Amino acid sequence: MQSALTVKERRYRLNGLSYHVELAGEGPPLLLLHGFAGSAAIWRPFLPEWARSRRIAAVDLPGHGRTDVPRNPARCSMENVAADLCRLLDRLSIGRTAVLGYSMGGRLALSLAMLAPERVSALVVESGSPGIADAGERQARARQDGELAARIERDGIEAFVDHWENLPLFASAKRLPAPVRESLRQIRLANRPEGLAASLRGMGTGVQPSWWDRLPSLAVPVQFIAGELDEKFVRIAERMQALLPRARLAVVPDAGHLVHVEKPELFATIVRDFLDSTDKEA
Repeated sequence: MQSALTVKERRYRLNGLSYHVELAGEGPPLLLLHGFAGSAAIWRPFLPEWARSRRIAAVDLPGHGRTDVPRNPARCSMENVAADLCRLLDRLSIGRTAVLGYSMGGRLALSLAMLAPERVSALVVESGSPGIADAGERQARARQDGELAARIERDGIEAFVDHWENLPLFASAKRLPAPVRESLRQIRLANRPEGLAASLRGMGTGVQPSWWDRLPSLAVPVQFIAGELDEKFVRIAERMQALLPRARLAVVPDAGHLVHVEKPELFATIVRDFLDSTDKEA
C-alpha cells in the first residue's frame, strides 16, 4: 500500500524576510514558484505524483500566502527575491535545483537562472516571460501595475479577485467545473491587499529587468509551456525558444493561461517527462 504523502510546512527567515515554504518528497530537488495572487497551494494537486521521486520545495512568494509583506515594495524586486531563494537553497542544503514557475513565478524562475545560473539545473516556465524589452512599454506597464495596486488597497481583496477572474486572460478558465473554480478563488482570496499591492510595485513586469538580450546565455535545459488559447504567451514562448540552445515548447490544446489548472494531467506529464529527461543528462 502506498504511504500517505507528508507535506511539511516550515518558516525560514531569508535575508530578514520570513517565508512560508511547503516541503515534500525525496530525490532530485524541484523548486515551485506560483503566479501573482496565488500561493504554494496551487501546486498541492501535483505533489502526490511529483513527491514520489523528487524533493519538492513550494514557496509562498513575498506578499502572498503566509509569507511576510515587506514594508518597502522594493524588497519584492526580482533581484532581492532571487537572492532569498538562493538563501533558501542554502538552508535546505541544495546546491542546484530544477525550477518550475507559473506566470509571475515563471518570470522569477528566469530571473533566478540569469542572476544565479550556478543554482539552476533546469527550468520549466509556464505562461511566463523574460520581461518587457522596450523601455517605454516597461514604463507604461509599471504605471498600470501601480494603478492596480492602489485599486487593490482601496477596494479590498474580494473586489480585486472579482476583477481578476473576469480578465480576458482567464476567459477559458470559466469553463472549469465549479469546485475547481471555487478552489482557485479561495487561494486568491487568502491573500492580503497590502501584499498583492507590494508585489505589483516591486515585482511587476514593468519594474523587473528585461532578460531578452541575455537569454541566449542560458545554457540549462528549458521547457516552455503555454496554452493554445493564450496567444500572447504562445508568441512569447516561441520567441524565447528561438533564442535558447536547449529549449523545447509544449503548446497545450484548448487551454489558456492556467494550463496547470485547465489541463492538469497533460501539464503533469509534460513536466515529468522533461525532468526525467534532464535527470538522464545529469
